[in-house]
Amino acid sequence: MAVTRRLRLDRTACAGHGLCADLLPERISLDEWGFPILSGDVPPRLAAHARRAVRACPVLALRLVRAADQPRPQDARHRQRGG
Repeated sequence: MAVTRRLRLDRTACAGHGLCADLLPERISLDEWGFPILSGDVPPRLAAHARRAVRACPVLALRLVRAADQPRPQDARHRQRGG
């Protein structure tokens, strides 16, 4: 079984170069200021393209992680409350 991957963006590090959207337009679009908008999981057929987009980021703001490693929204709220 193939592992599902997901892109993660460090918005504070991103400088809006847009290389990632050029390399992976199937999952990354740009907002009106040129910053990436990520959409959906990365299917196995696009994994190599996603890795290429991650490597091309000049400020290292993009990462590819296992989808299971993503914190769920309720987990983040739980950690913020200290529990």
